[in-house]
Amino acid sequence: MAVTNTYTVTGMTCSHCVQAVTGELSALPGVAAVQVDLASGAVTVTSEAPLAADDVRAAVDEAGYELATA
Repeated sequence: MAVTNTYTVTGMTCSHCVQAVTGELSALPGVAAVQVDLASGAVTVTSEAPLAADDVRAAVDEAGYELATA
């Protein structure tokens, strides 16, 4: 069963930003889909199993952006 989580990523301003974040998150094991709403910074990740928050944060950091803390 797929698991969907939405995160807020700060610092994205253009389509290149979206591609960078999408690429890094898509590379995480088990990720099936990544949808980014540039206007709001919302990033929805669908995966086969729950993802560790640290893994998501590391992928966003690797792309050069920051995961907003709730």
